[in-house]
Amino acid sequence: MVVNLITSINPKTILDVPSGDGWLGKELGFSTQIDGIDLYRESKSDYRKAYVANLDDGIPDELSAYDCIVSCEGLEHFGNPELFFRTVFEHLKPSGTLLLSTPNIWYPQARLQYLLRGFFPSFPSLAGKIKKGNHMHILPWSYPQLYLFLNLCGFKEIMLHDNPLSEAKHFYEKIFALPQYFYCLKKLKKSDNLVEKDFWKSAGSKPSLLGRHLIVTARKL
Repeated sequence: MVVNLITSINPKTILDVPSGDGWLGKELGFSTQIDGIDLYRESKSDYRKAYVANLDDGIPDELSAYDCIVSCEGLEHFGNPELFFRTVFEHLKPSGTLLLSTPNIWYPQARLQYLLRGFFPSFPSLAGKIKKGNHMHILPWSYPQLYLFLNLCGFKEIMLHDNPLSEAKHFYEKIFALPQYFYCLKKLKKSDNLVEKDFWKSAGSKPSLLGRHLIVTARKL
């Protein structure tokens, strides 16, 4: 899904952050210039440039501007998301696109687990396991929370995309999601402007209420 979205954007330059082992360069089926940033290792792929940087400090100032910045399964590891988003905005060209994915904590089973344990799935207590550089999920995200941060940092045309993990994994989740769905529907009907209508339509959608992962795009206009 992520690769399909990038292909539809067809950017000439991409920043992949965090880049991991260079997965994006291996998956794209068209020619483009890709740079990568990772927390503690250089990309093993044939990226144009590979950087090692602490992303809690944001995108390094010395990097140029890009047509598209991709952040897949990274945001949940960052302790300073607003700074990250602000520096992403600064390093996008006009009309550039941010594409990100992150685990969603709004789906019913996640909320049920939080009720019973006090911790969301994949965000457990880290006592005795906290070590810089570990693959730790430290900040849980939902669509409304992402929408808030992206708006605060100047992004427009924020879109939540349907994806294979948008389907309910268990039938009971569809039932448990109904109260939240009807709440969002009520707010949608009471909305008096297009911005509010678009937000509540997305907040009450299947990817937001049932999806295990969020895939969101936002633009710098």
